[in-house]
Amino acid sequence: MVLESSTLYKLIILYMLNKVNFPLTNSQLTEFFSEKNYTSYFTLQQVINELIDSHLISHEIVRNTSYYHITSEGGETLGFFVNKIPGAIVDDMDIYLMENKYELRNEVGTIADYYSSSTSNDYIVHCQVKEGKGTLIEINLSVPTKEEASSMCSHWKEASSDIYKFIMKSLMK
Repeated sequence: MVLESSTLYKLIILYMLNKVNFPLTNSQLTEFFSEKNYTSYFTLQQVINELIDSHLISHEIVRNTSYYHITSEGGETLGFFVNKIPGAIVDDMDIYLMENKYELRNEVGTIADYYSSSTSNDYIVHCQVKEGKGTLIEINLSVPTKEEASSMCSHWKEASSDIYKFIMKSLMK
């Protein structure tokens, strides 16, 4: 039985999300599909939206980045149809995830966002480093301007490791 291409793309996304213990971003999924020339960006976006609409994946948006998770329904569906994915594509996905797992996890595990404080005119900067489903560090800082909040969020990825080390070292004295 030959799969319809959009069905195959859905199974590929479900497989990839099921293989990792962290969410994948829209750009990470797009990179895989474009690197392998499986489909166009627009077709991929349509497939992702259909997966969300059918509750097979969920998503959250942080600072204009979409993070996708497989749902329990998505895991069940994948279980029924995983053997329909051609072996060569499974190999492509496994190799891609193995070669890029550290970078993929690091990219989605370091999160920063800000929001307006409900009690003052300040902004709250929420910075977090996750590993798997656990949180290594989580910091909320109050800053006076939106520009400062945005700047802090932009620098969190590069600075998070040093900040984590500093805090750990300071508290372990």
